[in-house]
Amino acid sequence: MIRTIILLAATVIMAQSPRLDSAANGKELFAKRCGGCHALDRDKEGPRLGGVHGRKAGSIASFEYSAALKKSGITWTDDNLNAWLTDTEKLVPGNEMTFRVVSAEERRAIIDFLKSSK
Repeated sequence: MIRTIILLAATVIMAQSPRLDSAANGKELFAKRCGGCHALDRDKEGPRLGGVHGRKAGSIASFEYSAALKKSGITWTDDNLNAWLTDTEKLVPGNEMTFRVVSAEERRAIIDFLKSSK
């Protein structure tokens, strides 16, 4: 009986805890995983990423992109951002960014954050 109560309490607590894919968690993950090279509002080593969702790849005039990315014709959708964060080289061979987010939950949270930061 006590075991059942503990299991039910744990289930309730887990159901009420914030999901990793929230934009708030994505903001923290973005700062940790992406912030060294990217900012939302200015170019750094990588281009600014504010408003990236729905934008054509390689289209920020102030940033010098690889020829491969400029020629890719990609628009940054949920699926393309997920594929990019999974394996940049697979999505756009010859690009200059070598970075991966292995966790699908972390990719989703980062994408949700980017979508919320227009």
